[in-house]
Amino acid sequence: MPLFEHHLFICTNERDSSASRPSCLPEGSKKLKSAFKDAIKEAGLKQKVRANESGCLDQCEHGPVVVVYPDAVWYGKVHPRDAQEIVQEHLLKGRPVERLRLAESCINSDRCPHRK
Repeated sequence: MPLFEHHLFICTNERDSSASRPSCLPEGSKKLKSAFKDAIKEAGLKQKVRANESGCLDQCEHGPVVVVYPDAVWYGKVHPRDAQEIVQEHLLKGRPVERLRLAESCINSDRCPHRK
């Protein structure tokens, strides 16, 4: 079997509702994973792309969060309806979906203006 060309990591972390930061699971990340798996299969990419559940990706204020590797493209506020567009544009055509892309200044940064 050939190596996967892309891995999608979909945050499915869940925190207690009293936590200081939100989590992705209550925002529908399980449905998001299913939507990606369906879109990947429909696009004929099942042998080339793997959609994986992930624990916390530390982008809680942007959830649900998806990161695409090896491209290191981070997406935030992703909904199941966005999966098809990400698969078609990013994975098939190599064009990240800019309207969902997280600003580099927010990734691995305490200075992100969205962070609580």
